[in-house]
Amino acid sequence: MSASGGTKAIVAALGANLAIAVAKFVAFLFSGSSSMLAESVHSLADSGNQGLLLLGGKRAQRVATPQHPFGYGRERYIYAFLVSIVLFSVGGMFAVYEGYEKIRHPHELEAWYWPVGVLVFAIIAEGFSFRTAIKESNESRGSLSWTEFIRRAKAPELPVVLLEDFGALIGLVLALGGVGLALGTGNGVWDGIGTLCIGILLIAIAIVLAAETKSLLLGEAAGADQVEKIKDAVVDGDTVTGVIHMRTLHLGPEELLVAAKIAVQHDDTADEVANAINAAESRIRAAVPIARVIYLEPDIYNAAAAAAGTNPAKAPGGTHATPAPGAAGPGSEAADTPAGTEDTGPAESGH
Repeated sequence: MSASGGTKAIVAALGANLAIAVAKFVAFLFSGSSSMLAESVHSLADSGNQGLLLLGGKRAQRVATPQHPFGYGRERYIYAFLVSIVLFSVGGMFAVYEGYEKIRHPHELEAWYWPVGVLVFAIIAEGFSFRTAIKESNESRGSLSWTEFIRRAKAPELPVVLLEDFGALIGLVLALGGVGLALGTGNGVWDGIGTLCIGILLIAIAIVLAAETKSLLLGEAAGADQVEKIKDAVVDGDTVTGVIHMRTLHLGPEELLVAAKIAVQHDDTADEVANAINAAESRIRAAVPIARVIYLEPDIYNAAAAAAGTNPAKAPGGTHATPAPGAAGPGSEAADTPAGTEDTGPAESGH
């Protein structure tokens, strides 16, 4: 996902939500509808959320420092996680409370045309925002389904806006239904039920957002297609004969760290190995442009160690070594590592 595409969707959602929040609050003042109050708080929370996403995107662009040598790309994940907290507390829990109180103490709606008119306006405005988010997302999701896109996207902004806008549209329909039933039956309890449903919906969306952004905060690897491209780019079939093991980690949505131990021939000179590593780095960056931080550690390929296999218990996360095409299996480790085992990662002496 491009940063510009995400920003466009966020700005569209921010403008729509600010206008809707004001309109909903005016409707609440004239009608006393708890659905309108819950929806106005929901839109205000959404506006704050879009502000958090914009702030996170801005702060993530800061240059790396000695204290943060890999930069600040993950700040976008932190602010997206804050969005889920705000949506849960300010939006969801407030709506549940308002709905509960309205069910306990129902009262008839006054000036019904205010909430109905505002809800229709809000549906149109949210529909415009949702359409913008869908259009921007289609440029990056490819053949993925919407569920897969939300779960696999490394940039959090578009999934957040998509879920917020989707929840807002469903919430508006629920609010319109609650107001309509309250007007049709003369029983204000329906308005409270609509408000309660809005709160439950917002809490569910907040939980989904929290789960997805938590995974990003913990650190996710590159996608399977990117991993295969990197493996293919590393091996040249001459000096670099295979990948003994490899780790990838997103330092941010658009920055990838690649660390790998690669197999080289026993008789290769230091100059040949160094040139091969430099060439491999260039091929990796050409194949996967977001691979900006690369550490490659050479090791001697050993057929006996390859036949013995790896020791997953000694690898982070218990991951097996993954030989690339052209290599019969993992090579031996450094001289002080038992044959057939795998250490915890490449040394920083690599390129």
